[in-house]
Amino acid sequence: MSREMNRRGFAGAAMMMLAFGTVAGSGRAEAGTVADRQRSTVRASFTAQDLAAARPEGLPASVRLAGDDPAAFRAFLDNAPMASRAPWLALSGGGENGAFAAGLLKGWTRAGTRPDFGVVTGVSTGALIAPFAFVGASQDEALEKAYTETSAADVFEFGGGPESLTDTWPLKRGIERSVTPALLEAVAAEHRKGRRLLVVTTELDSLRPTLWDMGAIAAVGGPAGLKLFREVMLASAAIPGIFPPVMIDSVGPKARRFQEMHADGGATAPFFVAPGRMLLAPIAGIPAEENRLPAPAVYVVVNTSQAPDFQVAQRSMLSILGRSLSAMIKAQTGGAIAVTKGFAARTGLPLHVATIDERFSQTSQAPFEQGYMRALFAHGERLGKAGTAFDWSPDSMVTSATGRRASTAP
Repeated sequence: MSREMNRRGFAGAAMMMLAFGTVAGSGRAEAGTVADRQRSTVRASFTAQDLAAARPEGLPASVRLAGDDPAAFRAFLDNAPMASRAPWLALSGGGENGAFAAGLLKGWTRAGTRPDFGVVTGVSTGALIAPFAFVGASQDEALEKAYTETSAADVFEFGGGPESLTDTWPLKRGIERSVTPALLEAVAAEHRKGRRLLVVTTELDSLRPTLWDMGAIAAVGGPAGLKLFREVMLASAAIPGIFPPVMIDSVGPKARRFQEMHADGGATAPFFVAPGRMLLAPIAGIPAEENRLPAPAVYVVVNTSQAPDFQVAQRSMLSILGRSLSAMIKAQTGGAIAVTKGFAARTGLPLHVATIDERFSQTSQAPFEQGYMRALFAHGERLGKAGTAFDWSPDSMVTSATGRRASTAP
């Protein structure tokens, strides 16, 4: 099985492993009767209007905004003084390949040229990195430990339930250990300086991206702020169908309580720089300066490879699903890079993109293989220290039809 998983993305590998795991009965048995389990999946009814007017329980509605609303995003930036004074950092999804970004950040620190970013955004594994990158170089060691010592057992367990193929209680516990009140206070302190930290989730009832103002959540603090901060990080990394979604308690009009369902931010975008509508073309009727980003520069770290990845697909449902999902993720990421580069060229925005390109050829034998992650971390660190991490070229997307590259993962 290891050869089959050798070049596949995490999603495809997980599908294969889960099939073996669930058939073999290695998953944890579900607690309670069938009626109990069925009852637990029933959600309180609510309307689109209820959702639009809702706020997370214990926090103000202003701690989040719709990720596809250019006007809301511009208003958000108007209240972010450092957004126009310091470069931005956007961190993509990529599962265990987040080791690349973690290593790059450490190398960048060692080079002595790493900025204090005005805005940091994170999607999926990028969301797990983003708070530590936002706080700064003092968190490099924590990121190195997370992306060189983590195994699959620290992320998921076979046998999920009606919502997913796995249970991510190990990842949830890991987030609880690393996201402490002290970290929240550090994030809040940077937020008060005018810097902003955004994490993206996908709200599954509206099928829209949600931008969570993590600094504002941290500034509220207390049990409610800490709980939501952790939930948002877990939700952003919740690969739909493979990992369970995260239910976030909300309060709607007339104090109506219900739960929102949030999942992987990568379901709507592999990384976030601005709402898609804003990136695609100038919005009619809007002044030219409002169709631009105030950022002096944007650095995008793509934790996947864009090179073709040859492998003979098997005539089985799991192989076909795995390969198809990997192809969709690769195409989505390539499209997002192209659209963002087009926006940057149109608006004069300095854009720098780093990907896992042909300079790294090692492959993993299984999801979250530590040897692979350590090698990828070291690679990112070398590039960050040398200042060559962002030497991106379109050629890296079509270098070799048969070359072995880093896995494509959500």
